[in-house]
Amino acid sequence: MNQPLIFHPHIAQDKPTNKDICPFCHPDTLEKILDQEGSLMWLDNKYPVLDESYQTIIIESSQHLGDIANYESKHNRRLFRFALQAWQQLAADQSFTSVVLFKNFGPLSGGSLRHPHMQIVGFKKADAYADISQENFTGLLIQELTDSQAKITLSDKPLMGFCEFNIAIRETASSDLLADAVQKMVRYVLNEYFSGRCQSYNLFFYRLDHHVICKLVPRFVASPYFVGYHLSQVNNFKRLEAIREEVLAYLSQDQ
Repeated sequence: MNQPLIFHPHIAQDKPTNKDICPFCHPDTLEKILDQEGSLMWLDNKYPVLDESYQTIIIESSQHLGDIANYESKHNRRLFRFALQAWQQLAADQSFTSVVLFKNFGPLSGGSLRHPHMQIVGFKKADAYADISQENFTGLLIQELTDSQAKITLSDKPLMGFCEFNIAIRETASSDLLADAVQKMVRYVLNEYFSGRCQSYNLFFYRLDHHVICKLVPRFVASPYFVGYHLSQVNNFKRLEAIREEVLAYLSQDQ
């Protein structure tokens, strides 16, 4: 079992908030840039609050209120290519036990700044995937795309619950497939899921069994069963089927 990650509050207290001037809106002031492609930027996190780690940020857009849900398709595809390449590059560094790529969006996602960004974090000792298994990405098939090169499923054994969508592509497939499918599902989560009352989500990325997987988690207040006992919950099968049909109806409108 991994030990808890050590957090440094004296560093966190200096981080800007949404009440301050947004540093990502002023890219000319940013430092330690690792890579850049137009408005996309990969750079060191100026506030590394976790011990035994290397924290980096990907700025997704120059639009302060941008998000995967409202990007043009071309930009969203470029973002996914950029982020996946950066993740792969850092993961190749043998000094890290594990490297994660994730995104927070909304007040209940764990994020601090509204300006759209992802995070890539290399852990020197912690294995972020130690408690992850194949069954966390199985469940009800929603849709299969492009000759089985990609598929969308609804977890029946989620990591936290209640509702987790898995968008998976083969490692040999184009990342554009992943970008398009995730964008459609993010729009569904923010506009249709739970009658449009969901305003926060997380994206988590994994490489597993020759696939690249993005887990999309709509976020609400965390369940006390999970907080207190690490017991995840999942909707009953009837509700899972209803969500699948709702997603299919939503996706069919977007054809």
